[in-house]
Amino acid sequence: MYEVSEIKEKRILVIPGDTIILDKNTVLDNITYLYKRDENIYTATVTALIDFETIENKKKLRVIPLKGRYIPKEGDIVIGIVVDVTLSSWVIDINSPYLAILHAYDYIGKNFNPTIENIRKYLDVGDVVLAKISQFERSRGVVLSVQDKGLGKINTGSLVEIEPCKVGRVIGKKKSMMNMLIEQTKCEVFVGNNGRILLKCPNLELEYIAILAIKKIENEAHTTGLTERIKEFIIEEKVKRGLIKYEVK
Repeated sequence: MYEVSEIKEKRILVIPGDTIILDKNTVLDNITYLYKRDENIYTATVTALIDFETIENKKKLRVIPLKGRYIPKEGDIVIGIVVDVTLSSWVIDINSPYLAILHAYDYIGKNFNPTIENIRKYLDVGDVVLAKISQFERSRGVVLSVQDKGLGKINTGSLVEIEPCKVGRVIGKKKSMMNMLIEQTKCEVFVGNNGRILLKCPNLELEYIAILAIKKIENEAHTTGLTERIKEFIIEEKVKRGLIKYEVK
């Protein structure tokens, strides 16, 4: 059991079942990974780090999960892989306990008649799509849409998978980590909410370095000072491979 008023550290580790008792000066960043038992009593539902930051005499509590599957949320942008095809829709793996459905009329943008047209000419098993979760109910499943700008079939690039709960660390505060990755590797980086990351890089060496960096972020997501450390790691890897002649300080 942890009482916030008595905690002196900036960060503590909790496991499922641990009780956290807040005080009047505590502000919760979110309660996604906490179960509310009483007005100020919560139970951790995942293994996570509890991060504390003091702002204007108030303690801000942030939960950083270390493990956890992706649970869909309406409005999320995800990278999915087609795993099955029906007469009028595709079944999409979104790296979640839930499979998703993408309807032909949404993807094609017009009425679709399966008796005269083969749906597989648009998407087939193994194809990758960028989509938005338009509907999600646990009893009815997930429905995807590609109607927004930039969504649809992905034809180029490489995919990297990480723990979905580490997505926020790859993006960073105000996109600081992602912007640094883009600047240092010259890769286009798109991070899906479901833990899949799309890379489009100038060459295979920079792609390899970007993948190494992303996996290092995933493994060290619980540590502080990570952005600068990852930047130094990328520079060292570029020097090692002769992509730059010296380390820029």
